[in-house]
Amino acid sequence: MLLLVLSAYLPILILLVVAGGFAVTNATVVTDKLGPRRYNRAKLDAYECGIEPTPLPVGAAGRFPIKFYLTAMLFIVFDIEIIFLYPWASSADYLGVLGLIEIAVFVGTVFAAYAYVWRRGGLDWD
Repeated sequence: MLLLVLSAYLPILILLVVAGGFAVTNATVVTDKLGPRRYNRAKLDAYECGIEPTPLPVGAAGRFPIKFYLTAMLFIVFDIEIIFLYPWASSADYLGVLGLIEIAVFVGTVFAAYAYVWRRGGLDWD
């Protein structure tokens, strides 16, 4: 019985092993063997968007404005919420009116969060 259940997951396990092997092989072996090796001093230096880096004051070393993090978190939150619409769209006929009501409540919640962030100035980039 247990063997029967585990045999159903065997193709998934094989797919994961093949995909992982492909990723590791491409990331390590293929790039090392096929990639160009033309190193010079400019390529080995730290790259700071084309501008020579200036030393920061002692108290402000490594600090970024919080807007960077807020923008990233807002993108992740809204991106994940929008991803939830794809399964609904693919099975909208099967779900019927109840599914339509549920997705309308979900979209309303997302819109309310979007309106809140917009009114609070979270989308304004100075």
